[in-house]
Amino acid sequence: MPRQHLEQHELANGLRVVLHENRRLPLAALNIWYHVGSRNEETGRTGLAHLFEHMLFQGSAHVSENGHFEHIQSVGGVANGSTWYDRTNYYETLPSNHLELGLWLESDRLGFLLEALTQEKFENQLSVVMNERLQRVDNQPYGQAIERLSELLYRQLDGGSHPYAWPVIGYMEDLEAATLDGVRDFFRTWYRPNNAVLTLAGEFDSPRVLDQIRRYFEDIPSGSLPGAPQVDPVAAIGPRGTAREVLEDAIELPRSYSAWCLDGYGSDDWYAGAMLATILSSGMMSRLHRDLVYERQIAQSVSALILPTELCATFAVVATCQSREPDALGNAEVLEQAVLEHIEAIRVEGPTKSELERARRILLLDYRDSEQDLALCADRLSAAATFLGDPELAWAEPDRLVQVDGEQIRGLAERALGQERRAAVVVVPGQ
Repeated sequence: MPRQHLEQHELANGLRVVLHENRRLPLAALNIWYHVGSRNEETGRTGLAHLFEHMLFQGSAHVSENGHFEHIQSVGGVANGSTWYDRTNYYETLPSNHLELGLWLESDRLGFLLEALTQEKFENQLSVVMNERLQRVDNQPYGQAIERLSELLYRQLDGGSHPYAWPVIGYMEDLEAATLDGVRDFFRTWYRPNNAVLTLAGEFDSPRVLDQIRRYFEDIPSGSLPGAPQVDPVAAIGPRGTAREVLEDAIELPRSYSAWCLDGYGSDDWYAGAMLATILSSGMMSRLHRDLVYERQIAQSVSALILPTELCATFAVVATCQSREPDALGNAEVLEQAVLEHIEAIRVEGPTKSELERARRILLLDYRDSEQDLALCADRLSAAATFLGDPELAWAEPDRLVQVDGEQIRGLAERALGQERRAAVVVVPGQ
């Protein structure tokens, strides 16, 4: 990611502004992160963060319903939003001479959204979100496995109230109980300029665009914010004793899921976990693919991943069986055990030098390739500003990855990836 022309500012109302000039193309990416996600919800009131993401595209005091997309598309731009455990973000990529349009639209819905919220809009978007849950979770093959895995991993922590235990999209019964007043309260609580980072990346003149940002945003009042979720220190070490469950689903091939809890995004352990996930499953020459898919042919596919979450991070391995015959559960358990054998080998011996070098090259290539995407560049700067307190730290990610060595990975696996800290779900064909 090019390091030139990075500026940081803070407006009088607390809005943090990150400006990264990159004149390679006549485009500008606008990215605004609100430091609120599903972790800021409560048991019995899940799904509000994601529901509210939908509501922000339903018009504001000076923008008609669906007007946000119409304005952006009329100048050839694209826009969208997403919700995660720790943040909600909204973004536009526009021709650079239309950047001011994006600033006006984002400021209008931050400052004047409540005036346009109606019961009809609320019910419409609630129906959309409920159908989204049906499509992505309840009626999706393997759809409930990740949800159940998170429950098993995190509900053993904090007496069952860990904020990563429930799904970002929320539970259906909580969505059915949601109210317009609840949505309004959520907006008043969290959608404040002093809870946001506004990042611009692309072709623009920084002094001029900063004046525009001040004009559109600085009069929006700040507000007091609730404290961050209080997580018991046991979250840093994960559950005690394997929590494992077998689910039946309308699927063809059995699948096993294993997950552990590591330190959160930005920590040394997180970068070691990212390297380990690459070693285990990135590409045909990775450890798990080569053994389980190519040599033993007991898996159709296998993947390892680590989530970039703030309070702590989920490290997971997902493996799908090659066949359900003759014994679906037995096949899944053989595959599950094969994955654990590889994890144990890493705990004892660590990765080989060639595996470590290959992983470094893969991750650095992916990182350098992504530098060409202005929208992704802006998102990474927002993430570093929000989670790590300094957008400059986005530049340091390649160095953090290169510095991870084999002993660090082995030590992480020894401390954090034991059987006594694992959560597991096995999905087998059923009705």
